[in-house]
Amino acid sequence: MRKKYDLELTVGIFVLIGFLAISYLSIRLGKLEVVGGAGYTVYAEFANAGGIKPGSVVEIAGVEIGKVKSIRLDNYSALASLWIHKGVKLQDDAIASIKTKGLIGEKYIQVAPGGSDVYLTDGGKIKETESALDIEELVSKYVFGKV
Repeated sequence: MRKKYDLELTVGIFVLIGFLAISYLSIRLGKLEVVGGAGYTVYAEFANAGGIKPGSVVEIAGVEIGKVKSIRLDNYSALASLWIHKGVKLQDDAIASIKTKGLIGEKYIQVAPGGSDVYLTDGGKIKETESALDIEELVSKYVFGKV
C-alpha cells in the first residue's frame, strides 16, 4: 500500500511540473500578458483602418514598441487604441502609418518619431496619421484610366 501511494505521489508531481512547464512555454511563445505590463495608451485616428486588428504590432524603425489594444468607430473614423511600452517616449508630432509586411502580409502600425520636445502621455493622441493603402482601389483606378 505504501509503495502504491509513493508511486501515485511521484506521478502526480511529475504531471504538475509538466503542466506548469507547458503553461509557461505557451505564455512566453504566445507573447501573452498575464499581468498587465508597464506601459501607457495613446490613440490614433485613421480614415481607413484597413486590416489592423487588436494585437497588431506597433513599430518604430522595425522594432516593436507596443500593440494595438482596440479599434472602434468614432465619428466615421477608425480610432485605434495603442498600448506603448513604458520606456518608449513618443513626441506629440509623431506620425502613425498603417503598413503591410510583404505584399499580402500582416498589417501593422509604423510610427515615425517627430522632432518636438513635447511627449505624449497616457491618453494622448497622435494627430498625424496615414491610412492603409487600398491596393484594390489603386488597381481599379489604373484599369479604368483614372490614375
